[in-house]
Amino acid sequence: MPSIIALSCHNLPTPSTVLKAASRFSLHTLSPRSWAVSFARTSILAVLDKAITIGHLTISDSEGTHYYGKYQKGCNDVHLKVINDTFWLRILLSGDLGFSEAYLIGDVEVSSLKGAMHLWLENESGMADTLSSTVAKVSTAMSGLYNSFLGQTRSQARLNAIASYDQSNELFKAFLSKEMMYSCALWSEAEGGVRGDLEMGPTLGDLEAAQRRKVHHVLRAARVKTGHRILEFGSGWGGLAIEIFTQAARSFGCEVDTLTLSREQKSLAEERIKEAGLEGRIRVHLLDYREIPAEFEKAFDAFVSVEMLEHVGAKHYNTYFRLVDFALKSNDATVVVTSSTFPESRFSSYQAEDFMRKYMWPNSCLPSATALITAAQAGSQGRFNLEGVENHAAHYPRTLREWGRRLEANLTQELILKDYPALRDVHEYAAFKRKWEYLFAYAGAGFAKGYITCHMLTFIRQNDTPVHCD
Repeated sequence: MPSIIALSCHNLPTPSTVLKAASRFSLHTLSPRSWAVSFARTSILAVLDKAITIGHLTISDSEGTHYYGKYQKGCNDVHLKVINDTFWLRILLSGDLGFSEAYLIGDVEVSSLKGAMHLWLENESGMADTLSSTVAKVSTAMSGLYNSFLGQTRSQARLNAIASYDQSNELFKAFLSKEMMYSCALWSEAEGGVRGDLEMGPTLGDLEAAQRRKVHHVLRAARVKTGHRILEFGSGWGGLAIEIFTQAARSFGCEVDTLTLSREQKSLAEERIKEAGLEGRIRVHLLDYREIPAEFEKAFDAFVSVEMLEHVGAKHYNTYFRLVDFALKSNDATVVVTSSTFPESRFSSYQAEDFMRKYMWPNSCLPSATALITAAQAGSQGRFNLEGVENHAAHYPRTLREWGRRLEANLTQELILKDYPALRDVHEYAAFKRKWEYLFAYAGAGFAKGYITCHMLTFIRQNDTPVHCD
C-alpha cells in the first residue's frame, strides 16, 4: 500500500533557526546527535503546526506537550507519547518507514493506531509539498550518518530480526479463519455488512462465513463446471487458496494444479488435501510459475489466482498473462485474478521501500487494475476479453479488524516460541506483535480512505459467450 505517512515538509526552519530555538545548548557542547535530534524535532513540529487541519493531535515528549488542529467533541483525537528522541530522527530521515519502526520498537506510544493512520491521511495535503532545498540538503547529509545515529543500536538489531522472521503456521492459525484464507473476505447483510462488527459487534463464525462466500464467488466467476481442470499460481502460505480448490474438487469433481515456492506450504496443503480425501484430484507443485511444464499447454479450463499478483512485479505482468494464455484452452476458458491494487493516479512501476515492502512483503509491487488489464491483453496477444471488474476494497477494513481481534485473543508468547525461539525475550516478542498490529491498522486505513484498492478481474476467451454472475 502507499506510504501513508510520507512526511514532506514545507516552510521548514533552517539549521540556524533550530540552533536559536535550542539556545540553552552551547554550540560547543551540543553533540552531533543532539543537534540532529533538535533539528528533526523542530522541523517536524513546524510542519504539523500548519498541516493538521482535520482532527486533533497531541504530542508529548521530554521537552513538553504540543497540540495541533482543533479539538471538537467526537473528533479524531490522537495522542503520541515520544519515549525515545530517536523518534524524531526516524521520521525526518525515513518518513512512513521511520514512524512504523519507531512504533515497532517502542520509541513512541500511540493512543489509537487506527486514529493516527486516519489523521495522517486526512491531513496529507498539508504535508504533501516538496522538502525545502535546505532541509533536503541536511536530510541527505544526515542520511549519510544514519548508521552513526541509528544503525548499530540494539533497537536497530531488533528491527533487523523482525524483518527476517519467517512466518509460521501457528502465527496464521492465531488470526485467520479456519480455512486459513489470507485474503479479503466478502461480507453480506448476514454478517451486518462491511461495518457490522462496528455497529452490532462481531459474532462467532462471521469471518468463516464471509470467506466461504468469497470462495463461492470466485468459483462462480470462473464458471467452473463438472470435470473442469483448474490452474492456480501461488498457493499461499499455509494453503491460503486451498479452500477454493478443495471446494471445486469436492463440489464439481474438478482437478486442480496449484503452484507454490514454499516447501512448508506444499507440505501443509498436501496434508489438508489428504484429510479431505482429495488426493489425486489436487496436485501441489513446488514450482515457479515461469517454469510450468510443456504438458500444461492448453490443458486447463480455468485459472484462478487470489492476491498473488502483488508479488509478481510490474515488469513481469506480461509474462504472467502470457503463461496463463499458454495453459488455458483456446475456447470456453476463464481467468479470475484478485489483487490489492493502487488507484490509477498512484500507480508506478517503481515503488519505494515502506513498512509493507520492508517488514511484510519484500520486493512486492502493487499493480493497478489498468496495468493488469493492459498486461492481460498484451500477454495473451488479444485472446483475453475483459468480462468483469469488481472493487472489493470496502470489504477489506472489516477483514483486517477481524484478524486483529483474533490475533489479540489467540496469539501468545508460548504459542510462537516453537517457531521463533528468539521471541522468548519479552522485548523481542512485543516488537513482533506490534508489527502485526501495525499492519492491520496501516492497511485498514489505506483501504478505508481509498489510498489502496482491491480488484477482482475476470477474463474470457475472445470468442466465448459472456455469462453474468450474480
